[in-house]
Amino acid sequence: MERKFKVGIVGATGMVGQRFATLLENHPWFEVVCLAASARSAGKKYSDAVGKKWCMDKDIPESMKDIIVMDASADIEKITSIVDFVFCAVDMKKDEIKALEEEYAKHECPVVSNNSAHRFTPDVPMVVPELNADHINIIPSQRKRLGTKRGFIAVKSNCSLQSYVPALFPLHEKFGVKNVLVCTYQAISGAGKTFDTWPEMVDNVIPFIGGEEEKSEKEPLKLWGKIEGDEIVSATEPNFTAQCIRVPVSNGHLGAVFVDFDKKPSKEEMINIWESFSGRAQELNLPSAPKQFLHYFTEDNRPQINSERMLENGMAVSIGRLREDTQYDYKFVCLSHNTLRGAAGGAVLLAELLAAEGYMDR
Repeated sequence: MERKFKVGIVGATGMVGQRFATLLENHPWFEVVCLAASARSAGKKYSDAVGKKWCMDKDIPESMKDIIVMDASADIEKITSIVDFVFCAVDMKKDEIKALEEEYAKHECPVVSNNSAHRFTPDVPMVVPELNADHINIIPSQRKRLGTKRGFIAVKSNCSLQSYVPALFPLHEKFGVKNVLVCTYQAISGAGKTFDTWPEMVDNVIPFIGGEEEKSEKEPLKLWGKIEGDEIVSATEPNFTAQCIRVPVSNGHLGAVFVDFDKKPSKEEMINIWESFSGRAQELNLPSAPKQFLHYFTEDNRPQINSERMLENGMAVSIGRLREDTQYDYKFVCLSHNTLRGAAGGAVLLAELLAAEGYMDR
């Protein structure tokens, strides 16, 4: 990439916003020139606005400490005049997020969103760059609807999906995935919390995460969907059923997967497909892309949260315990880092894809 893109982080004080800040600190293509948050943080230096809420394992980036935080809603005109695009990770009601992101897009500013508000807007691509990179080709249709030349919205999928859908995606093409049952065991950072801010999670498991099971069942079908005319039409299969559980882990989502195929593969065929699989992100050699996306572990007790969540800078997916099942064809476990691959890192990778494919050009 010959030029650096000037970038804003909207929702910069929350956990995902903080993760964006650390990931973008020395990014080869993107330079953070603007940070925005709610009215109560606006006008303060970033270090003061975040204060004791900073929960990353690295310090606040030096280059961002003294940036004066803008108001994400009131300062849209000013923000969009100084950036090439924004990352969005705001904590607002869904309809407010929809309106806010469309407002940025209509100011001719591309939005790469970590939020769920626009995931089912028919002309908004929801992309995991290794799986369905071609969905970004819907952007001209979205621009037509919005009446924009440059502005658009692209989103990443829910963090829980990013552990198990990548393992199923390449198998579906060859063997036809029919039925999937998945139980996810999800870290507290997925709720924007730490053990300090959520002490009741210590030594505890909560068998409910609001809205998560619906997302885990519906969103994979949009990833598997196809562009038809001016919209992305979700696939009608595989059939997904999910149960999502909050567990006392800081970072890392684990999925226990049970799967039936149209044509049952051998274990060796499955492992070979996983280990050789790569997508558009690897083809383009994007800066945040893992060299190898899917890693299979042969040990009975792997992958583990502690040892595998940071694999390939937290951008790879770990798989293990593949074996035949008494009710399904196979079962296995998958693991990914929920705020890296699953949230901010996945959004940065999506922005890299969009930049490499020319969608961020002025």
